[in-house]
Amino acid sequence: MEKFLGITVTNQQVQIVSATGIVLIEQDSTTTVGIHYKSSTGTDVVTITHAAAGVGDETMRDAIQNAVVAALTTSWTNVLYTVENLPYAVTGIAIA
Repeated sequence: MEKFLGITVTNQQVQIVSATGIVLIEQDSTTTVGIHYKSSTGTDVVTITHAAAGVGDETMRDAIQNAVVAALTTSWTNVLYTVENLPYAVTGIAIA
């Protein structure tokens, strides 16, 4: 069953990001978290851009990881998990 995270992006509506098929979530920089997905050609990456965090601050990555775990533990009929109370405002979401 597919599960999705609903993430509010500044000056936009909620964007939906897959919570399944993830192989790694990492704090790529002080302003980005990368969600890496298994694909037929290696991995695809969704980059979540957020307000600046301090060097070594991985609370945004932790919050995204916790949201994925929470989403996957909901009933199969709950396809969308709304992510709330992120430590930093999300300013963009992109896939590469």
